[in-house]
Amino acid sequence: MAPNLDRIRAIALDIDGVLTDGSVIPLADGDLLRVMDAKDALAIRVAIMKGYIVAIMSGGDTEALCRRMEVMGISRENIYLGCRGKLAVFERFCAQNGLSPEEVMYIGDDLPDVPVLRAAGLGIAPADAAQDALEAADRISPCGGGKRCVRTEIERLMRYRGHWEFDYAKTF
Repeated sequence: MAPNLDRIRAIALDIDGVLTDGSVIPLADGDLLRVMDAKDALAIRVAIMKGYIVAIMSGGDTEALCRRMEVMGISRENIYLGCRGKLAVFERFCAQNGLSPEEVMYIGDDLPDVPVLRAAGLGIAPADAAQDALEAADRISPCGGGKRCVRTEIERLMRYRGHWEFDYAKTF
């Protein structure tokens, strides 16, 4: 286990290539259809229930993305869509939530994520991430983007911290 897992209080994620496999289907209205794994979504909800701050930082920017993130329980003020220059967004997220970068686990998969992967306390890249992201990451997930990468990494963190425990009759 990475020694900095003890310090992680927040989780920040990209969408395309992390919560999805990176595939998009253009729709007639100009929106893009993305597929996300429900197990990733549950892990995000569980992390929030257990007190972790969760943020989304994505270049994508649609009402559908915003609504889906809110359904997962992510606070609107921690949903950053249409990001250009993710490091500045990451720094703003940290400042707004009273976090140091070392207290954030970030999962990203491509060139715009590289500065944040390097700045975060724990930078994680999906197994199928771009080479630059893989090289910048502290850890490479055994799972690809959209293939339970988020679930695997959140569960790993929370099990290590003793937070992946539930009263199944009351929690769900």
